[in-house]
Amino acid sequence: MSRKKVLFVCVHNSARSQMAEALLNSIAPDRFIAESAGLTPGTLNPFAVEAMKETGIDISENTVDSVFDFFKEGKVFSYIITVCDAEAAERCPLFPGVEVRRIHWTFPDPSAAGGGHEEKLQAAREARDMIRAKLEEWLKTV
Repeated sequence: MSRKKVLFVCVHNSARSQMAEALLNSIAPDRFIAESAGLTPGTLNPFAVEAMKETGIDISENTVDSVFDFFKEGKVFSYIITVCDAEAAERCPLFPGVEVRRIHWTFPDPSAAGGGHEEKLQAAREARDMIRAKLEEWLKTV
């Protein structure tokens, strides 16, 4: 069976989409190839890196990419999954392809968390765990 390509999109490609990409590639590597990109790429969130490292997944060397660059390159995906708020998701370009499925999941942005190190890390952990749960639920249906 050929693996389906999935693109996770969030605003800055700094946390949520990065975690979703890594988690899907870890959970279902035989079924999917995941990538991630942002509407306005930022900097990789160190708390997302730390939260993922706790699960044994190292994203510290990941690049932060632009969804519009992927679009211009003509990349083709079976699924485009936005993991930001609905308003930001509307700005995602329509990718070519006969069977592209667009899905929207809203997760809180760990980058918006206030407080000190522990509070910010906890926000990244909570987002990571919500994303993992949603992916596991979704994998039962595809």
